[in-house]
Amino acid sequence: MRYTKVETTFSLFPLLIAAVLLLAACVMLSGCYTLKQGSIMLGYLSRAVPLESLPKTAAGGNETEIAETEKILRFVELIGDIRRFAMEELGLKISKNYTRYVQIDRDYLAAVVSASAADSFTRYEWRYPVVGSMPYKGFFNVEDARRERAKLEKKGLDVWIRGVDAFSTLGWFRDPLYSYMRDYSPDRLAELIIHESLHATVFLKGQAQFNEELAEFVGSEGARLYTESRFGIDSDEYQTMIAAGEDYRRYTAFIRELIAELQVLYKSEKEQDEKLREKERIIGAAKERFDAEYESRFSGAHYRGFSDLPVNNAYLDLYRLYSAEDAYIADLYRESGEDLRAFIAAAKAMPKKGKTTGRERLTNALKPE
Repeated sequence: MRYTKVETTFSLFPLLIAAVLLLAACVMLSGCYTLKQGSIMLGYLSRAVPLESLPKTAAGGNETEIAETEKILRFVELIGDIRRFAMEELGLKISKNYTRYVQIDRDYLAAVVSASAADSFTRYEWRYPVVGSMPYKGFFNVEDARRERAKLEKKGLDVWIRGVDAFSTLGWFRDPLYSYMRDYSPDRLAELIIHESLHATVFLKGQAQFNEELAEFVGSEGARLYTESRFGIDSDEYQTMIAAGEDYRRYTAFIRELIAELQVLYKSEKEQDEKLREKERIIGAAKERFDAEYESRFSGAHYRGFSDLPVNNAYLDLYRLYSAEDAYIADLYRESGEDLRAFIAAAKAMPKKGKTTGRERLTNALKPE
């Protein structure tokens, strides 16, 4: 497919002003890391084009190019519909997020590093200006992420690198869409946009666990409601989404079983060397059990690669971060009447500062007067 040059109507002047301010703040507050990552992010933003311009960029008239143009048109229409749903039916803050598009030569946006103690689930955290402590650090260049991993491993930590396809700039910039998202299913696009929009709507500084739990739940439930309203519960789109969700829940249940077994070990009085040897034995046995039970646990093939992963505490801890074992948020949603718009409105009304936890603030916000 050929593309013609698209002139954008978006003025670069505000972006340049923002770039100067951001880069100056980076130098003062956090040195080279934020300076480099901020520069790359601003580079992406500077070449973003308006979403509505995409159908005009496909040239030619053969069947392949026509099919590609139609695919782009469906993508643009779908994004517009998801944005309207998120704003009008859920009450999320979207503003002009996801109205611009960046062509990128890979299928993920950034490589994110997480770390944990090797003999416990003590989470390693990084401190940032504005947002406070966070249990991950992102890099646009995967080699930078690998260098960070090497530094952390020298400290004796378990480290995991994962690719992420989006993140929220919390309203500082217009969050764009990326070219690899064109192949996403409607429910996956809806979950992505709703999840990240929740971060832009509700964010409690220094409470990463709560922020991720809430966004994970709202993104998932919002995508379900969107898919049901647009396609119906008997549609292939809805049924495929439900099956994938059930497999995900089965997988997280298996991971929690493994975490629970390891936590017993970590709380024991054994010496560290013995704990580490036993940890590897437990993980190895879990992989064998996973393969043996796969057919009875899962309906799809998505999780078959688990036994080939170099599973460690950092990987397992991601499921503690994003998928809380006690299902507190889901239970609170059910008890409050399963009205997602009202649930989000209560979250928006929470005090942004205070000594109480995010869970306590949300619970209080949902209590009737």
